[in-house]
Order: sequence, then structure tokens, then C-alpha cells
Amino acid sequence: RKYRKERNFTQEEMAERLGVTASAVNKWEREVTCPDIALLAPIARLLEISTDTLLSYRENLTPKEIKELMEKTQKMLKETGYGEAFGWARKQMEQYPNCEELVLNMAACFEAYAITHEVPEAEKREREICALYQRLLESSEESIRMQAASGLVGYYRRKGQFKEAGTYLQYFSIQNPERKRMQAQIYGETGRIKEAYKAYEELLFADYQRISAILHGMYQLARKENDRKQARKLVEKQGELARCFEMGKFYEIVPQLDLAVLEQNQELALDTMEKVLSSVEEIGGFRQAWLYKHMTFQEMQPELLENMKKQLLQSFANEETYGFLKEAPRWQALCGNQAENCGTSGKTGEK
Repeated sequence: RKYRKERNFTQEEMAERLGVTASAVNKWEREVTCPDIALLAPIARLLEISTDTLLSYRENLTPKEIKELMEKTQKMLKETGYGEAFGWARKQMEQYPNCEELVLNMAACFEAYAITHEVPEAEKREREICALYQRLLESSEESIRMQAASGLVGYYRRKGQFKEAGTYLQYFSIQNPERKRMQAQIYGETGRIKEAYKAYEELLFADYQRISAILHGMYQLARKENDRKQARKLVEKQGELARCFEMGKFYEIVPQLDLAVLEQNQELALDTMEKVLSSVEEIGGFRQAWLYKHMTFQEMQPELLENMKKQLLQSFANEETYGFLKEAPRWQALCGNQAENCGTSGKTGEK
């Protein structure tokens, strides 16, 4: 209709040139029927457009178009119910069979609706959703495969089919924490409580290390920009993180030392040095933390702790880093002998 009107044809004129009835053209424009395939090229030539334009052909949908289709789907679910909305959604997916983002969003949308509402022919609908997820397991995109596998793990867990749920964990790499989290859920739901706790605790412990490294990286950026305020906030966050994750006093305190050097703050530096040295014996405090009681750690040998304390003292005695403390009696008492031995021989490395 759009291109016919642009060419100033009536339905009758168009029909006459194509050798069909005006009624046929009217039905095409109202989407009652479709033209015979042999007429597509003549129609395109008559309207001076390509067959791709005539068929509204596009290779794929844009993120904005996917969002609009999902908004319409959700509106239909509210207004017309599951069956009609799913039928409409299926037609959209058939129009763009290679648009995996659309299929994934549709599957998740209808799954969420089916979980929270009663739907007709529930088992059939569940099979349809699973079929969509199964189809996406063949995707070349890792993120699509993992989201589809996650949907299937959740579906079979809700059905109590835990062995089946576990088979889809293979779509996650061993290093992916989501695999361990979902495995922990399955352990918990099948009565393997200690194994579930252990898996969750291992995730927490690994998350502490990851988040701590991220905060330290941000701190280094603040140092480069000489943003002392930002640096101080990030050091505080590192301390809070260590407290939250039950890592022990040593890890709560030690980030302050670099900040003290950055700010040339004598009192903070000396207080932190003394606290760090006194907490070396507690460096493995997380081994006794209730938060990790199902995990097994190697005990730290006393000689290792003693060696660590000596290394810290040697580090504190380095005048190139801590020269601003040289006149402080507390520093002299703490590191005097070490300073004589070490002088300015080398810099302490970054934490």
C-alpha cells in the first residue's frame, strides 16, 4: 500500500497492470492473502523497489527492535493471555530464525510468566520453552549458550530432576563461578548439605580475592591521578571487604600502609607498621573463620610466619620508601637494626 500510493496507483490500476483482480490487491494490502511467488518480481518492478524492500527483508533485528518486540510480547501476555501471545511470538521468531537474542529473550519471558501464572497446557508450554533453550545450546556465542544452559538447569531443578539439571553444567567452563553456584544449589536440594556449604564457601573466598584485586587496581589508578581522596576511600573499602569476608586483621590493616606512604603520614605509617607486625601470626585468621568452616586450608608453619615478619621489618627499614620516618623515634625503635643493615638497598614492591 505504501509504495503503491507513492506511485499514485489505485488498487484497480495496479491490478490491471499485473493481470489480477482489484480484490486480490485489496486482500494483499489487508494481509488476508499473499501474492503468488511468481508475482513478486513484477510487483517490485511496477513499484520501482527491490524484492528485499517489498518483503521487508532484513538480515537481523537491532537491539532496539528486539526491545520493542519484547515490550509488545509482555503487553500481549497481560491482555490476551499465554496462548495467543506465544503464537504471535513464534511468528516473530520464525521471521528471524537466526536472531538468537530474540529467541533467548522470548524463552526467558515466557518461562518467567509460566512460573508465576497458571497457563493452559502447562506441560506442552514447558516443552516448547525447553526446545527454545535447547536450540540455543548450539549457538556460536558462549554467552548465549550459557544463558540457555542456565535456563535449562533452573527448569529441571524446579521439576526435581536434578540429574538432568546437572548435565547442563557442562556448558559452563570449570573456571566459571556460575557453574559452581548452580552445582551448590543442586547439592543443597539433594541433601548434600556439607558439599553445598563447601562450594558456596569456595565461591566466597575466590570472590574476596577477585574483588580485593579490583579495588587495589582502582587504588593504583587513583594514585596515578594523585587523587588522594579517592585513594583513601578505596583503602577503606579494602579494609571493609576484609572484615566482611572474615579474612583477619592483617588483611584489614595492610592496605593502609601504602596510603600512609602516599600521604607521607608519619602517625598512620607507624601505627600501621606496628599493627601489621602484631597481626602476622593472625595472617591465616580466615582458616578459623566460621564463614569457611567447611573448607580445608594448609596450616601456616611458624618458621614461615617468622620469616614473613623479618621480611616486613626489612621492608619497613627501606629509607627510599620510608625515609620520611627517619627522625621518628618509633621508627628507629622498630627498624633501627634493620635500617643499618639495609640502608637504601632497593625499593619495596607494590602489594
